[in-house]
Amino acid sequence: MSTTKKPRSKSEQALDALIRQHPLQRLQSPSRTISAIVHTLGLASFAYSFDYLVSHPNEINQAYGWHFQYLTIIGLSLATLTFTLGIAADTMLSRALFAAKNTLSMCAAPMEILISTLYWGLRAIDPALVVPPELELPLAADLGFHLAPTLFLLADLLLLSPPWTIAALPATLLSTVIAFLYWFWIEWCFTRNGFYPYPLFELLGYEQRLALFAGCAVVMAAITVAVKWVYGRVNGVGSERPGKVN
Repeated sequence: MSTTKKPRSKSEQALDALIRQHPLQRLQSPSRTISAIVHTLGLASFAYSFDYLVSHPNEINQAYGWHFQYLTIIGLSLATLTFTLGIAADTMLSRALFAAKNTLSMCAAPMEILISTLYWGLRAIDPALVVPPELELPLAADLGFHLAPTLFLLADLLLLSPPWTIAALPATLLSTVIAFLYWFWIEWCFTRNGFYPYPLFELLGYEQRLALFAGCAVVMAAITVAVKWVYGRVNGVGSERPGKVN
């Protein structure tokens, strides 16, 4: 008996294409080519940074909370988890893992942009605000911690991801939760260690630290909205790309 397969309609073919790649997404992802290369390079960079923490121990290695007292390391961990989901999606061509990666990216990318902005901005004012002189990092390690995660996450976002769907209000709420969870965490670590991870915190009073974290929540929410805008400028909005001819 013949089992000739029924030809797929144009609408079914269009749906399959949309599932494989959002029309505004620049490059195919998940995929075992460029997407996998980007995620592999990112994970290699992040692994180098974590290895540096272990191979160059200091007093923070012995302190309560380890290096997770630093927002930098929390952000690096989120970036690592994001890219781990990304490479897993590339390897298995899994849309579920790809969707999970994109959801986590909505936390990781704005946080890393905030970290890079604060770190390099404060360093430009006075390096001692963010790191004691005895804990200064070599340039390669410094860039690995405070710039590479931002660049890799932006590359993943702008080239390998569909547009974010988060709106301004949810972005603000998410940023506020993250900022104040970190504030509670470092205050708890302070009760155990007797010092703050960043010298700047030592210079601020309780109310000033509260204002700082509230301000960071607002800035992170603004970054989320700005990143969505940049995505639209680079890739287009709706179903149209810049320069696309129908």
